[in-house]
Amino acid sequence: MKSKKIFLILSIVVPFLLYCFYYYGMMVKNAPYKFSEFQSMQFQFGYKDRLLNKYDSKTGDYQYLTRKDSLVKMHMRLTNDDLLYLHRKAAELGFWDFPANELSEDSTTRVPRYIITFTYKRKTKRIVFDGDYNGPEKLVDANQRLIKEIQGRLGDAEQRLKK
Repeated sequence: MKSKKIFLILSIVVPFLLYCFYYYGMMVKNAPYKFSEFQSMQFQFGYKDRLLNKYDSKTGDYQYLTRKDSLVKMHMRLTNDDLLYLHRKAAELGFWDFPANELSEDSTTRVPRYIITFTYKRKTKRIVFDGDYNGPEKLVDANQRLIKEIQGRLGDAEQRLKK
């Protein structure tokens, strides 16, 4: 009886576990968006005709329009921890599966537009998102949450710079 249980475990459970380790190990190894291959992140926002608010993590160039319509330009770097956090947040929210163009159908209204680009050694993911995009609610919510996270990290970095 005991030998039957051992045989059953060795012939079914062990191969299944080995297969799982192999399969998921290959998935992780071949993942297209790994932070070890991360190169840069760009974030642009504004209105469709004027995307004056920009950040590029590769160059550290950051510019934004204040409420009084004056353009502020500065050199600001996000820390590696900030970039890792944004990479993980993008993965958590499913950024890699977002459609490339999430544009509104009404071109007469003045709505904010966001362009988010994550660049890796082998791949680049770029999305264009309009503030009034009428897509699936989960997709719109995920976009808004990612935008809020990026803006939060940029704000934190700017506060560190001012200290």
